[in-house]
This record gives sequence, C-alpha cells and structure tokens, in this order.
Amino acid sequence: MIRINLLPEEYRRKAKTPVRVLGAVCAGVCVNALLAAWYGWLAFGVGAEVESEAAVLQTELDGLAPQVSYFRALDAEKRRFAGREETLAGITKTRINWTAKIDQLVTIVNNGGEGQRHFVWLDDLTIQQSSDPRAKSAGQLKAQGHSGSEHFAQVANFLDDLEDESFMKDFLPPAPPEGTQAQVDKELEPAVVWNFPLKLELKSTTPPKPEPKKAAAKPAAPEEGGQK
Repeated sequence: MIRINLLPEEYRRKAKTPVRVLGAVCAGVCVNALLAAWYGWLAFGVGAEVESEAAVLQTELDGLAPQVSYFRALDAEKRRFAGREETLAGITKTRINWTAKIDQLVTIVNNGGEGQRHFVWLDDLTIQQSSDPRAKSAGQLKAQGHSGSEHFAQVANFLDDLEDESFMKDFLPPAPPEGTQAQVDKELEPAVVWNFPLKLELKSTTPPKPEPKKAAAKPAAPEEGGQK
C-alpha cells in the first residue's frame, strides 16, 4: 500500500541509515583496518627482522669463505701428495735395496766357517736391473767367484748358503755349480783355487697379464642324411 506524507517539510521525519547496514559497514572498516595493520607489521616488522638475520648470516658466510678456500687448497694438496706417495710406493716395490742386498751377500761370504764350509771371494761384481716390462729379464747379479779349497763341494756349499730366504726372495734359484781349477801351487795360500761363475737372475716385478678368455665352442652342426 502506498503511503503519502502530507506534513510540511519541516515536520517530516528524516530518513535514517538502518542499523544493520551501519553495523556491516563498521565491521568491514574494522576488518580492513586489521588487515592493513597486519600487512604493515609483516612488511616492516617481520621483513626488517628477516633482513637483519640475512645480513648476520651473510657476514658469517663472508667470514667462512676464506676458510673454505683454504680447506679446498689443503684437500687438493693432500690429493697431490697421495698421488706422489702412491707413485713412490710403486717404485719402491719394483726397486731393490741393493745396499742391504750386498750386505747380505758379504755376510754369506764371510760365514764360511774359516774354510770349513767354504772359503770364497768374488771379483767383478756387476748388477743390472731393467724396468722395461718387455725385457726378457728383470736384471741379474753377476760376479766371478773363487773358492780357495781343493774340494769343489765347497762351491756347492756356498751356493746352498746363497739360497737363504732373506737374500734369495728377489732372485730365481741359482744354476747348478760349475767351475774350473785355476791354480795349483803348494807354495801359495790357498794352494788350490777353483773359479766359478756366479749369476743370479732377478724375479720379474711386473704382474702377469691375465689370459684371454677362450671363446665358447660352437655346437656341432647336425650331419646330413641322418636317420629321421
């Protein structure tokens, strides 16, 4: 139904905003204000704190950078020295301590029991050693031996003593004894001298090559004209 207000203008009741609309508008304004305050706190408060922590961490990282570079340099140097050590170890395995080896040979020569077991001296001691894996021999020790006894068996005794484990570990077994009687003069001491060659072959230090694998045998073909 249509209602018409016939009162004069000064007596008419002015229209008011509904309370619900006013409450909704106020609530919206409050929510927007809270969101704006929260965003400002995030943008300025938390952002500033994060930037401060980032600056502290960057300072610590800048301080650790020289230590990291130093560690990397030490690690690279360690690898270089490890490679050198491995190379030297390989060389040591393929080399013989000839000073110790000659000392052992001298000890064997001098342990003849004053001529009771053997009375030997050596001339022209030469040593050859090859590191070429294609060489037929790894090397050899050669000398001209002399035995001051009329019994040639003392040469065999000397060669038996040479087969001491500590001395012969780098050599192949010696050849059977052989020699010639070079001097018989009763006015000399010793009156009888036997000359014999001393030749010891070095063991190869090169590891043997693995044998190639044999190909699998093919199955035999069936014979033609066989029984069906």
